[in-house]
Amino acid sequence: MIRIDAIWLATEPMDMRAGTETALARVIAVFGAAKPHCAYLFANRRATRMKVLVHDGIGVWLAARRLNQGKFHWPGIRLGCEMELDAEQLQALVLGLPWQRVGAGGAITLL
Repeated sequence: MIRIDAIWLATEPMDMRAGTETALARVIAVFGAAKPHCAYLFANRRATRMKVLVHDGIGVWLAARRLNQGKFHWPGIRLGCEMELDAEQLQALVLGLPWQRVGAGGAITLL
């Protein structure tokens, strides 16, 4: 399997017609570089489609996901802003679940 050490989510929408080269150029424009063992997530404007570009240390992989019902729980558009997710949040996101409530960010610390 491909090792992924960091997962980055871009808040600006991306045209889902983008291929590998265009997605890689977008990663470099938004994140500054495509670092090895990192995944970069982009959604379309309606948040019904998502593309993930992964740099495995040798080359890049591009995957796409589409929801037939509902939307991905994508943060609001904030130009030039990106967020880091953990693996548990990524799994919730690709299923269309509210990932913001999962992981360390959703921890209950006081009763």
